Amino acid sequence: MKALILVGGFGTRLRPLTLSVPKPLVDFANKPMILHQIEALKAVGVDEVVLAINYQPEVMMNFLRDFEKSLGIKITCSQETEPMGTAGPLALAREKLDDGSGESFFVLNSDVISEYPLQQMVDFHKSHGGEATIMVTKVDEPSKYGVVVMDESNGCVQRFVEKPQQFVGNKINAGIYLLSPRTLDRIELRPTSIEKEVFPKIAAEKSLFAMVLPGFWMDIGQPRDYNTGLRLYLDSLRKKAPEKLAKGSAFLGNVIVDETAKIGDGCLIGPDVSIGQGCVIEPGVRLSRCTIMRGVRVKKHACISGSIIGWHCTIGQWARIENMTVLGEDVRVSDEIFSNGGVVLPHKEIKTSILKPEIVM
Repeated sequence: MKALILVGGFGTRLRPLTLSVPKPLVDFANKPMILHQIEALKAVGVDEVVLAINYQPEVMMNFLRDFEKSLGIKITCSQETEPMGTAGPLALAREKLDDGSGESFFVLNSDVISEYPLQQMVDFHKSHGGEATIMVTKVDEPSKYGVVVMDESNGCVQRFVEKPQQFVGNKINAGIYLLSPRTLDRIELRPTSIEKEVFPKIAAEKSLFAMVLPGFWMDIGQPRDYNTGLRLYLDSLRKKAPEKLAKGSAFLGNVIVDETAKIGDGCLIGPDVSIGQGCVIEPGVRLSRCTIMRGVRVKKHACISGSIIGWHCTIGQWARIENMTVLGEDVRVSDEIFSNGGVVLPHKEIKTSILKPEIVM
């Protein structure tokens, strides 16, 4: 089987992290976002993944070469010269996706994190015999999204309603699709949307089916949702693979710590914290609801909550970082500094407190 991952553009919503690497390579729970998807695809027998990309393809490919070998999966790139929307990239990669075998292929949105029940999706797709299967997820506030209206008995999609003002359903497109090669015949080589232009036509022919996603789902394309996604991911890990979570008196709730990280005495860490490779957490530090990426040093008695600390940052003693502060790569925060929602670009030194949410250039 083959799969296409829609990588797309600049990842502006996750800046300043995406100023250092393309968005799919930003770490999430101690590995690049896109690796969560590639591992899940490999587990259901996908042997070739095509990345639809229009920004820094060489950076992506150089990075993924190592994973090609370790996972034993072929990773290729389909480069867009202009943004092609969500359907255009399929037409562009047509030769790679349709090898004449008639085998269906996956399409995934690179911002989505979930439990990826891809084997169930394959079984469901085969059972209904339609042209396409989309994964849907239930949400509390459907008015913010495009809602999928479906026949609850068999999953057949009836129609799509964009940001409904009155309740028509609470299931939204989860950005994970399984398509048969004949779907490619519907897509022209131009910027076009699969959700608005392609799926409604398949639904009109009663050949589009939806499967409700079991477990959690989150689009982690912006910092607040990224933190929510981490909480949901760690909750899921607690149920499915609790041995991967940190244990001991220093940890509260769900915490994931890379084995190369060093943690000092008297720290209290958790809930919902991810600590990356080679990090040094000095004594007396308090961490909660935050991501600490590779190579960060947090000095004594600092306190970080509800924030994302990018690669190789240094947080000074007694510093306090909170309220969705996002530090880009290699930011140095001086001792006793307070950051209330600061968004700091890479390679900066912060010597005065950031008292209200602002961008530090």
